[in-house]
Amino acid sequence: MNIENYNSKDALSYHQILVILFFVLFSIHSGYSQDSDALAFRPLFNGKNLEGWVDVNTSKETWKVKNGTLICSGLPIGVMRSDKQYENFILEVEWKHMTAGGNSGIFVWSEGTQFQDDPLTKAIEVQMLELDYARQHNATEDYVHGELFPTMGMTAIPDNPRGIRSKSIEKRCKGKGEWNKYVVVCVDGTVKLSVNGKFVNGLRASERKKGYICLEAEGAEIHFRNMRIMELPSGITSQEQTAPVVN
Repeated sequence: MNIENYNSKDALSYHQILVILFFVLFSIHSGYSQDSDALAFRPLFNGKNLEGWVDVNTSKETWKVKNGTLICSGLPIGVMRSDKQYENFILEVEWKHMTAGGNSGIFVWSEGTQFQDDPLTKAIEVQMLELDYARQHNATEDYVHGELFPTMGMTAIPDNPRGIRSKSIEKRCKGKGEWNKYVVVCVDGTVKLSVNGKFVNGLRASERKKGYICLEAEGAEIHFRNMRIMELPSGITSQEQTAPVVN
């Protein structure tokens, strides 16, 4: 029916069409939700304690919980991992640095252990830099927050190459003491990053497609809150594309 040309005699059938469409969409949505309990966000950090997280190589003093916020002192340098592996998912997290030039990040599809003598882990890193980092380290102007890159010999293809790294195409982060929101979509070896409401970066063809999520302590105090995850349906992921299970 051409909506612009309908008249009163069409009103009943037009109304019926709208009602039918409504119930079809409602039924599809309801059935999908009932049959897919995993397709809902759940807390990855409960705001009360470190339940669901395992310290890998930092200390009891590195991670504290206060007023619903996870506070990382930044020292010693290392990681804390999720207690389970994740394959395809959407991760939301708010974060803020407390010092100018602070450096931290989240690792996805991680091995969940430190890599040899390096305190960090083999994974895809979703970087979190405070705005003054580039100036303090005499880095290039395009070295900004929200870089995505494989670590410790892992491989992936950057969308916006800066060497093996993928750089954000727009600067959207706020400075120290201000909250930022990342939305990280990880599906079948592809990672997409939204910074404060806009997708600005991505990479693809990660050699690993299932592993742990790690939070990074890298020398600067950083706060995390409202961390939640939606697990998505599994894909075709081989044993070689899956991180070893950490006991």
